[in-house]
Amino acid sequence: MANETLAVIKTSDLTYTYPGAAKASVKDVSITIESGEFVILTGPSGCGKTTLCRCFNGLIPIFYGGKLEGEVVVAGRKVVDNSIYELAQHVGLVFQNPENQLFALSVEKDVAFGLENLAVSRDEMRKRVDWALQMTGIEELSERPPHELSGGQQQRVAIACVLAMQPEVMILDEPTSFLDPVGAQKIFEVINELNKKLGVTIILVEHRLDLASKYANHVIVMDEGKVVLDGEPRGVFNSEKARLIGVGVPKATRLYQILGESGIHLDRVPVTSEEAASLLREVFKRD
Repeated sequence: MANETLAVIKTSDLTYTYPGAAKASVKDVSITIESGEFVILTGPSGCGKTTLCRCFNGLIPIFYGGKLEGEVVVAGRKVVDNSIYELAQHVGLVFQNPENQLFALSVEKDVAFGLENLAVSRDEMRKRVDWALQMTGIEELSERPPHELSGGQQQRVAIACVLAMQPEVMILDEPTSFLDPVGAQKIFEVINELNKKLGVTIILVEHRLDLASKYANHVIVMDEGKVVLDGEPRGVFNSEKARLIGVGVPKATRLYQILGESGIHLDRVPVTSEEAASLLREVFKRD
């Protein structure tokens, strides 16, 4: 799917087994993610999504140990030949639960923490912290203790912490799982802005495909440790395989399939309700 010269992440026959595990969590994964893409990584629970993401930033195998076979190259660097410290400057990871990465007494200090570890100068640190707070829309929260914030606000702080490091790739592991649909939508809009305005490559592990699908231009579906679908959103979501695996195909795409079975054919596969409504209006105009 991708041009190798633009690849920011490339895996070749990647297989990984956790220490003491009887079978591999990731099996024979060969994928390419281009610089600037917005990728949704999805699949049933336990299919290996989080494990694969840990391979991208060096937590596997450097922190977790275990047996890694094949190759992972991130930003032109082989993961096994670099430290987590080095890889963290290229790949940022936002956890599912933001409380797991927020611990300082103020939002500002949390956002600055990673920069302090990189020994960034005070002036540069000030610029980056202010910029990250502005990009995520939380400038007014800079002096607030993170534990007093709402779930959506905490998630924005977690994103700002990673953004301040100015990584080429940002991985978000189900960042909206603790949020209501309104809060989730706001987080997706922040992520999309980072992708479109700054060119940050986004890898979003997500089940809420109804909300997230309109932002993506690349979808990877995993099942039982393997990549079973890899391509552009409309083709992947409209495939019979995605439905059989149990992927939460966007309702607009499922409607397209049901209408097609009834003899009503839309001009293209929709991935959002707004798109489906527009296509249906076109059909009714023709009729």
